[in-house]
Order: sequence, then structure tokens, then C-alpha cells
Amino acid sequence: MSLIELRGIYFYYEDRLALRDINLRIKEGERAVLLGINGSGKSTLLKLLNALIFPQRGEYFYFGKRIEEKAFKDKEFKRSFRKEVVLLFQNPEVMLFNPTVYDEIAFSLRQLRLDEDKIKEKVLYWADRFGLTKELKRPPFELSTGQKQKLCLACLLVLEPKVLLLDEPTAHLDPKTTGWFVDLLWELPCTIITSTHNLSLVGELGNRLVVLGEDHEVVYDGEVEEFFKNKENLMKAGLLHMHKHRSTGDWHLHGF
Repeated sequence: MSLIELRGIYFYYEDRLALRDINLRIKEGERAVLLGINGSGKSTLLKLLNALIFPQRGEYFYFGKRIEEKAFKDKEFKRSFRKEVVLLFQNPEVMLFNPTVYDEIAFSLRQLRLDEDKIKEKVLYWADRFGLTKELKRPPFELSTGQKQKLCLACLLVLEPKVLLLDEPTAHLDPKTTGWFVDLLWELPCTIITSTHNLSLVGELGNRLVVLGEDHEVVYDGEVEEFFKNKENLMKAGLLHMHKHRSTGDWHLHGF
């Protein structure tokens, strides 16, 4: 049984198509990269996997259970799913609302009604792991953008999730922190699906590549290396285009 299975998924924002006939299976422990240009549907797909939105057509299964809006009326299932499947948004600002960094990391654990000593132990561990120990008493809004991204990730990992969904997680990180982040991802004992449009990072973030094209459907699903061997794959995904230089009149290929 697959950890995650999508069958014929379509999603629309009013009359605008965002996902077209998505069929996908993810196994436990996989490191999958979701690649595509802006607007191809990457963020929408991650929100759907996190059950923040639900498809108008098609089926989504998690450990064999169909994920649909009515399933979340079961409080026990809702609590379990929200603990096991977590999403890091591209903009960290939308995830931060507590008065201090400590309270931010502790928030989800308090919702689970853990003992306060156990909460403190977990908070201090992840704060140390992310270099946030000295910031625990500060309001989150005072942190740098990179620190906010680290804090948001700590808030998710403190739950020890089974599935970690990451939407453009390196967008606000400097090169040094990006390297640290990539190393961390490979150490985590969970299934990870990471979206990006940064071609240079694809091979660092995972070993399976799922590419969404400009028409919002999967145009490639396979090994990272195989995808980049063929320029037609890049052209089809809108990740490579022909551009005419004004100065010389010559045509060149350009990537994103």
C-alpha cells in the first residue's frame, strides 16, 4: 500500500484550472521533488496533500483512507492527520502568531495536551537544532526572514510528522543556510515532498522528480538525472525557452 495515492485529481479556483488529472503514488521514506514554473500548480498540490483544500474531481488516499472533507468531522482522525502530515508554507509570516519563539514551537504540542515538562524538553531540543535557543523569549516578528523559516520548520518537526511538505523552502535562505537545510532533510526519518522551481537544487532535495507542466498536469515522474538528459523535457515543462538577444539577433536557450 502506498503512503499517498492520488487518482485523477482536478482542482479549480472558481473557473481557473490549477491541477489537471494528477495521478501519483508516494511510498514511505521517499524524497520527492515537485518541479515546475510559477503557476503550474505546485503550491495547490501541496495544500491538497495537506488537506487544506479538496479536489473537485478525483480521489486522495492516505494509508488507504480516502481524504475528503467529511473525514475531518472525526476529531480523532483530524488530530492524527494534522500531526502526521505537515506543510511549510513559502511565506513564513503566515505561520507565526504566538507572542514568543518558545510559545510558537510549543503551540502544537499544547494542542495535543502534553505534559509541560515534556513540551519544554522538545522545544529546547528543536530550538538548539535550529540555532534558536537565544531567541526563545523574543517575538517571532523580530527575527530575520531566514530565522523565521527555521522557526516554522521547528514548529512542524516538533510533532515528529510522517509526511513533511515543503513549499519553496529555500526561497528565503542564504547559500550557507541552504546547504545546512539540505543536509538536515536527508537526516529526517519521514517522507518529504519539496516544491521548487530552482533547477540547481533539484538533485540536492530528492532522488525522485515529479514535474508539473504549464497545463497543470504531470509531464514527468522519475529519476532526477534522466529528466535533465533531455532538453525536450525542460521545454515541455516550460523550464527552458528560446530567447532572441536584441544585440546580436541570435537565438539561445535559457533556463529558470
